[in-house]
Amino acid sequence: MTSDDSPRFTQYTSPEELPDGLVPALADCWTEVSDAGGAAGFPFPPVDPAEVAAAVDRIVTGLDPASSRLVVATVDGALAGWLCLRRDPHPLVAHWGTLHHVQTRLGVRGRGIGAGLVRRARVIAREEMGLEQLRLAARGGIGLEGFYGRLGWREIGRWPGALRLAADDDRDEILMVLTPL
Repeated sequence: MTSDDSPRFTQYTSPEELPDGLVPALADCWTEVSDAGGAAGFPFPPVDPAEVAAAVDRIVTGLDPASSRLVVATVDGALAGWLCLRRDPHPLVAHWGTLHHVQTRLGVRGRGIGAGLVRRARVIAREEMGLEQLRLAARGGIGLEGFYGRLGWREIGRWPGALRLAADDDRDEILMVLTPL
């Protein structure tokens, strides 16, 4: 990667902050990733673009500095990937957060953008949200535990066969944690 195409990471904490064109770009990315079989929230390709747009709208309208952040990666001004970082404000669990919908566009895979997004989320969680740990649930059978493991996450459990992608394709849901931040 040259300096011209290095990713830029930006977080958004309220719907008003999002630049024009970002919401449809998020939906396009999510559709592309899901239709390619990605484990980002829509397991049955092809996805309905209207359903994806509605899900993006729910994420965007729920942005809040205390509980929900959107982290995006851009390359040359174009969306390359994104994720959601959330926390539940209930006092029993307010010390940890979760990552959701980690994804990168197919054309930029293998360039460290996904890893960069996860690293940036870690910094935001620790330094800006005051979190002590992060959690996520990943789909088994596609190597995600290795990806997250290289970034310091560790597997803490599995729900065997929790995800049914097809009649003959049950996958484990892998529970992972990153602590300390």
